Amino acid sequence: MTRVEVEYCVPCGMLDRAQDVSRAVLEQFGEELDEVALVTGDHGVFIVRVDGEVVFDKDEDGYDVDEIVRAVKPHVGAAA
Repeated sequence: MTRVEVEYCVPCGMLDRAQDVSRAVLEQFGEELDEVALVTGDHGVFIVRVDGEVVFDKDEDGYDVDEIVRAVKPHVGAAA
C-alpha cells in the first residue's frame, strides 16, 4: 500500500490547495492507499510525495490537481 504526503505552506494560505489535492487523490485511489497526510510547512513549500519520492514540487511544476493525480498514479499499487 501507499502513503501520499502533501506538504504545504501555512503562512502562504495553501491549505485549500492541499485539501483539494488530498481529496482528489483519495477520490481516485481511495482504498489502494494506506494514508494521505497533510504536512505543515513554510517558505512557500508545496510538495507532493508518494512513499517519500517527490512527484510534484510547485517550484518545478505548474499547479494542476489533475496533473498531480496523474503523477501519483504510477506509484499506487506498485508495491503490491
